[in-house]
Amino acid sequence: MALQPSRVVAELRELQELTGDENGAQRVAWTDTWQQAREWLRDKVADTRAEETIDAAGNQWFTLRGESERSLLIGGHIDSVPNGGWLDGALNVVAGVEVLRRIAGEGTPPVTVRLVNWADEEGARFGRSLFGSSAAAGSMADQDELRARRDSDGVALPDALREHGVDLDRALDARTELEGAVAYLELHIEQGPVLEAMDLPLGVVLGTFGVERHQVTFRGQAAHAGSTPMDKRRDALAGAARLELEIREIARRTGEGAVCTMGSVVTKPGIVTSVVETAECLLDQRHLDAAKLAAMLREAQEASERFAGEESIEVEWERIWNIEPILFEERLIGLADESIREVAGTSHRLPSGPLHDAAEVARAGIPTVMLFVQSLRGLSHTRLEDTKEDHLELAVEALDRLATKTIAAFA
Repeated sequence: MALQPSRVVAELRELQELTGDENGAQRVAWTDTWQQAREWLRDKVADTRAEETIDAAGNQWFTLRGESERSLLIGGHIDSVPNGGWLDGALNVVAGVEVLRRIAGEGTPPVTVRLVNWADEEGARFGRSLFGSSAAAGSMADQDELRARRDSDGVALPDALREHGVDLDRALDARTELEGAVAYLELHIEQGPVLEAMDLPLGVVLGTFGVERHQVTFRGQAAHAGSTPMDKRRDALAGAARLELEIREIARRTGEGAVCTMGSVVTKPGIVTSVVETAECLLDQRHLDAAKLAAMLREAQEASERFAGEESIEVEWERIWNIEPILFEERLIGLADESIREVAGTSHRLPSGPLHDAAEVARAGIPTVMLFVQSLRGLSHTRLEDTKEDHLELAVEALDRLATKTIAAFA
């Protein structure tokens, strides 16, 4: 069966119609709409002879047996954020179906080819991203912490998993699925503006940023807004405001690739007639270079201590989560470059700021690479997310060529 990239676009539109509404995609993991999308995917793979299995973490696998038990993995996720876009996640698995069709149509491949739809990449319902891939990689967080997670309606994560046939206590059994894997490939929209700014349809991902995520709490003294002179105040928000401005300078000094974000500030008592006693900030810092990421964190901590002293307040830091930078496999990056140049003429190498399932697979020691396709206006996680259809078709062609080259190189 010949590759039909236009069919991928048509099927993505079909999925959009089936699982979205006027506000965007609604395929939040561990919901009925997500389950409907997985059943839709099952139907699309049916004509390839691939065998479907669901592993202990809820990941959906389609296995096309080859002459060897060694396997090439092609993957992605079909879940979305609420009111998400039509491409984030779904593109990689639907494109993977098309590549699987082409390989199956040529007979028995030299290696086994497996398409995986990872469970709950987004973490939209319970705030735990990369659930299925981290279970398969063996890097899943402490189970006790996961048991305590609740959604906005108070439903516990283990209860929601159980409704979809997953036992949290057994989720790490999914680690056996990566045995025998020789490489992992993933196609994704860029979710940023770099390729569009360069007028390029496709790029090769060098790796995913390391992340340092902290809660920074400034503590001062509540006092009456009308009777407390400005030079007598211990205003916790002043420390937070100064740190917000400083992290932009830290990113600028660090140079290309550095990003720092203060995504939330909650003040207490939070009333207009009181000086702020407590300001709780959420700080996210990212870089592809581990040493530079560590330096960025150190600079932010030192700045916060300085500001606290100058404002006569206190500051404390609590790490919420972190992950080291993940660099993808050099040989696969080269093959991806070749594939893109063959279909688009020009390639570009760039890092990924967002995290992806590919990072977890790479952490497990599987040679990994990702392809990016241009995102219009750099938008994602919104119904306005979009990519030109001819670029999507080029992306499918590039993924297919990369699969062929990878099988030849790693078989």
